[in-house]
Amino acid sequence: MDRIYNHLLKDHFASNRQMALVSGPRQVGKTTTATMLFPDALYINWDNQDDRLAITRGVEDCIKTYNLDRVQAENQLLIFDELHKYRKWKQFLKGFFDSYGKHYRILVTGSAKLNIYKKIGDSLMGRYFPYRMHPLTIGELADSTPGATEIRPPRQISADSVETLLAYSGFPEPFLKSNKRFYNRWRKLRTEQLLREDVREITNIHEISQLEIMARLIRHQAGCLLNYSTLARQINVTVDTIRRWLAVLENLYYCYTITPYHTNVPKSLRKQPKVYLWDWSLADDYGARNENLVASHLLKAVHYWNDAGFGNYELHYVRDKAKREVDFLVSREGCPWLLVEVKAGSTGSMSPHLHYFSKLLQVEHAFQVELAAPYVEADCFASGRPIKVPALTFLSQLV
Repeated sequence: MDRIYNHLLKDHFASNRQMALVSGPRQVGKTTTATMLFPDALYINWDNQDDRLAITRGVEDCIKTYNLDRVQAENQLLIFDELHKYRKWKQFLKGFFDSYGKHYRILVTGSAKLNIYKKIGDSLMGRYFPYRMHPLTIGELADSTPGATEIRPPRQISADSVETLLAYSGFPEPFLKSNKRFYNRWRKLRTEQLLREDVREITNIHEISQLEIMARLIRHQAGCLLNYSTLARQINVTVDTIRRWLAVLENLYYCYTITPYHTNVPKSLRKQPKVYLWDWSLADDYGARNENLVASHLLKAVHYWNDAGFGNYELHYVRDKAKREVDFLVSREGCPWLLVEVKAGSTGSMSPHLHYFSKLLQVEHAFQVELAAPYVEADCFASGRPIKVPALTFLSQLV
């Protein structure tokens, strides 16, 4: 299927000499996108034993193994898959790019964040641009072509597609099949591979069973404030261990956290994060799944806007000690820009907290996003005041 990342990567190699580092969750479509988009590329996979041997022997041996020292078409593309599992992957890429970057285009894909070993080896600064691949979303299903600006015109998709996203996730294979029995098997296998194989390959964690318990607890806390001390007591480990394991689960794209926005917010929360799942379909509670769905749409938009060069965007929530809270705040260049409150229904009154923080922070846009409301052919972002908007309309204007 045509994805927005196809266009993003084509534009990258048409305009830039730097490597493209594409990271994202397991089975989100990184390898499929790369190999279908560039069928003539040389594909080198760390999980393949022969490829692994060539990589570990060094750049020059890799050049000889794949006959890259012969006359080649200029700018041939090389795809390195799962290279982050190699402890010295940064040194390898730096050496390869510095020696042969003028002759080859390089695409690196990985199912863990490609800065997971950021304290090891030489810096790649100036040698790559990062791209973060997300599951399918309403905006991408409505229109997979990039827009000239951050916000795109509204595009309609069926309400059934939203229910399919909620039930089967935005990962391409289970979404396209929309089969409950396949989804159950896919989810079980993917979770086991992530929490056992991937953890063992890139960490020194031995308490895998306790880490799995933590992952299950996080599933039940999607959209909630994360209390490290409570998790530590439940799993019988230290708070420092919880923080370390959470970082591992984030690096493996199991979950992500957003922090409170506190600038110019009197008596605001400052440290306690909220946690969400990359696969929102894992959230058992339907309300939490709805909120997680919107959170993931906003995170995808923020990552895309940053990676595509639109500016510096960050995703937060806002809450004060009087327990006034709005689910999400997107900042642009460090300043509050967009507030989003999520509601499952479509008949409730406007959230007073949305009004309060909208006035306090002087945001450009403030929306109460209603999941059950029907699609409306209108630009949500044309309004400069807090308004109620259908999720189908609002989310279609993102990526």
